[in-house]
Amino acid sequence: MEFSHVSVLWKETVDAINVQKGGLYADFTMGGGGHSSLILERGGILYGFDQDTDAIEVCKKRFKDMGERFNPIHANFSRVKEELENLKVDKLDGIIADLGVSSYQLDEAERGFSYMHDAPLDMRMDRRSGIDAKHVVNTYSEKELCDIITKYGEEKWAVRIAKFIVDRRKTKEIETTYELVDIIKAAVPQGARKDGPHPAKRTFQAIRIEVNGELRILEKAIRDGVDSLKVGGRMAIITFHSLEDRIVKDTFNSLADACTCPKNFPVCVCGNKNSVKVITRKPILPSDEEIEANPRARSAKLRICEKIV
Repeated sequence: MEFSHVSVLWKETVDAINVQKGGLYADFTMGGGGHSSLILERGGILYGFDQDTDAIEVCKKRFKDMGERFNPIHANFSRVKEELENLKVDKLDGIIADLGVSSYQLDEAERGFSYMHDAPLDMRMDRRSGIDAKHVVNTYSEKELCDIITKYGEEKWAVRIAKFIVDRRKTKEIETTYELVDIIKAAVPQGARKDGPHPAKRTFQAIRIEVNGELRILEKAIRDGVDSLKVGGRMAIITFHSLEDRIVKDTFNSLADACTCPKNFPVCVCGNKNSVKVITRKPILPSDEEIEANPRARSAKLRICEKIV
């Protein structure tokens, strides 16, 4: 098994958390170990989270010579507090997260993430989970489908796509990615398919986000992650679409401006303390050279905060 994936903003992300020899670091989305490898190379002790069994097994082999400096954790990063407590880890010096779907998951046809491969509708990052894409596509109401395709996919043809899905499944259960792609292509008018991304891209993104609960857990995971940092520790997060980026930006800003007193109060009386300072008022973007070498980096944004109390 080869977990092929080109890490985006590789050096910038690890540079952001100031890795020190013997420091404690978490990679919330270990994947094939791209960012993790640089943390370990610089002497850090790593706690690598991933809910994908394949990623865990690949990294166990890749980092087998790291001994106790490499600690794989087969769990979603939303469980950071519980998992670190189980390992008797107090506070971390830094946390990174790359919220993109790995190239391996997209390219491994059987996983059902990609509209470019025919496969059973799955899209589960954690294959222990009970809800897959087939369940969403075949059991959600037309309104529920429309809502998630609109909210998570920002797809302007969501109403038609949801209707076409529901109409098609009355005849036959929708089982494969190509069946779903055909339905989406039929729903999106031909003129709208001439320019822009693949017509199924936004709908597949929306269903993947729903299956894995990606946005529901993100704000809590950021707050729990910040709680798990030492003072001076940093968190660096890479996002790939506007919904994720907005949550990261807003959560960082909320933690950096915790006071809820009216702006005209001369002094704070609410007692809420700012817990971070935002290092990146504007996100760090990949260079033109990186985008040329890895087109999947095009939409990446890196945001960084630092724990202050």
